[in-house]
Amino acid sequence: MKAYDMRKLHKKIQKAQDARRYEHTLGVEYTSAALAMRYGAPMESARIAGLLHDCAKCLTDEKRLSLCHKNKIPVSEVERANPFLLHAKVGACLAKKKYGVKDKDILNAIQNHTTGRPGMSLLEKIVFIADYIEPGRNDAPNLDETRKLAFTDLDRALLKILKDTLDYLESGSKDVDPMTRKTYEYYSMQKENE
Repeated sequence: MKAYDMRKLHKKIQKAQDARRYEHTLGVEYTSAALAMRYGAPMESARIAGLLHDCAKCLTDEKRLSLCHKNKIPVSEVERANPFLLHAKVGACLAKKKYGVKDKDILNAIQNHTTGRPGMSLLEKIVFIADYIEPGRNDAPNLDETRKLAFTDLDRALLKILKDTLDYLESGSKDVDPMTRKTYEYYSMQKENE
C-alpha cells in the first residue's frame, strides 16, 4: 500500500472544510483508527478514509452535480432531489483525483459511508460506523448504547445504525436513499441466518 503524507492531507482537508466540518472529520479519523485497532483493519487505511470521508461535503449542490456529470457518476432521483447526498460519491472521486488515493477499499469506504451497501468490507463498516459515533456527535438516538456496541459487535452496531437512520428518516417524511434500505435488509437477513 502507498504511504500517505498525513500532515499534507490534514492541511488540504482543513482548507477544504469549515471549522465545524473539520472537527467532525478529525473525530471520524480518530474513531476509524480506534475501530481499526479493535478489529484488525489496516489503521492507515482507516485514518485516510476517515479523514477524506467528507472531502466533498462543503461543496455547493451545484458543484456536486456538476462533478457527477463531468465524471460520469450516476445520480439517482433521490440524489437529484437532495444533492447533498452526493457528497459520498463525489468524495470518492475527489479522493482519487485530488488526493491521490488509489486503494479501492478506501475509495469504497468513502463512497458508502452514508448509505452503506450489501457486502461491505471491514473498512467500509468501520468508516460508516465511525461517522455515526465519533465523539462530536450528540444528536443521534441511542448513541451511548451504539458506541459501546461498536466496540463489541461491529455487525450489530451497523444494523442498529441502519435501523435508527431509517426510523429517523421515515418519521420526518425525509427521502430515504434506496441503498440504505437495501443495506439494512441485507444485514438483517445475515443476522437471521447466523
